[in-house]
Amino acid sequence: MEYVNFGAAGVKVSPIALGMGLRGQGSAKEAERLVNHAIDSGVNLIDCANIYGLGDDRRVRGTSEEVLGRVLKNRRDEVVVTTKVHSPVAEGPNDSGASRYAVMREMDRSLKRLQTDHVDVYLLHAYPESSPLEETLRALDDLVTQGKTRYIGVCNFDAWQVMKALWTQDGLGADPLICVQNQYSLLNRGLESEMFGVAADQELGVMAYSPLAIGLLSGAYSADEPLPPHSPWESAKRDGGLASALTPQTVNVIELVRRIAFERGKTMSQVAINWLLSHPEVTVAISGSDTIEQLDDNLGALGWQLSENEINTLEALSAGVGQIEGL
Repeated sequence: MEYVNFGAAGVKVSPIALGMGLRGQGSAKEAERLVNHAIDSGVNLIDCANIYGLGDDRRVRGTSEEVLGRVLKNRRDEVVVTTKVHSPVAEGPNDSGASRYAVMREMDRSLKRLQTDHVDVYLLHAYPESSPLEETLRALDDLVTQGKTRYIGVCNFDAWQVMKALWTQDGLGADPLICVQNQYSLLNRGLESEMFGVAADQELGVMAYSPLAIGLLSGAYSADEPLPPHSPWESAKRDGGLASALTPQTVNVIELVRRIAFERGKTMSQVAINWLLSHPEVTVAISGSDTIEQLDDNLGALGWQLSENEINTLEALSAGVGQIEGL
């Protein structure tokens, strides 16, 4: 494993992180095995959130942090841990958002579940619409001062929101963001228009989630075959479902990935992630693996390079493809 700096920060991370969303893994025991295997394989960045749970019952929030916490009891110094705040954790009026109240409370709850005294990167899961940005950023800076997090970052921000946050932090004399986490793949290249420029200029690390476009680029789905059990494409959040995602252009991109994978003796997932990591703006691809086998497949994206011609061909065919929003 070759480690890279996390943006301008000195901390080094693996270019593939393990995501703890674990929608297809309902066993806490198997989830612990997965985390331990990831660390044994050299993955030192584990991406979690206060709302993540196991399996397809998304009402059980926080169980992913509990799983990770049981591993961290013995391996804390081997990993860089992220977790997040903002998304709803319950139905109460203060159970979502990024007010100072929510930020402080959810950090303490996350630390208890993670069985540690600090996280390494605390991420805003979304732009704070219901509280002043200054309030949120002061609270996050206080967590840095208190030693409860080493760094802070943001998820699902637009480029202008990142710049506003950095400008506000500068005015407050607060620790700046070190990273952004957004969806990015061959089937969702929206980051390239503005965010890549911001990340390069401000020396931010970029964490790309859903690098396989919710499994489409792995070749796991076909419009002609029934969905596998517990597929995220069954979610009511996805208007139109799989059929609407498999447009003619999307199918052409998937088939090109399939052809290159065959010619290279690689899997489709490995080709898709290798393409993503070929972009210098991207620091980390987040593997949404539910099993050890899936993680090992994703790790096979490292240690080799697509040719310039292959990259150019993939980018030409996927240019302008309709974005597939994450869950």
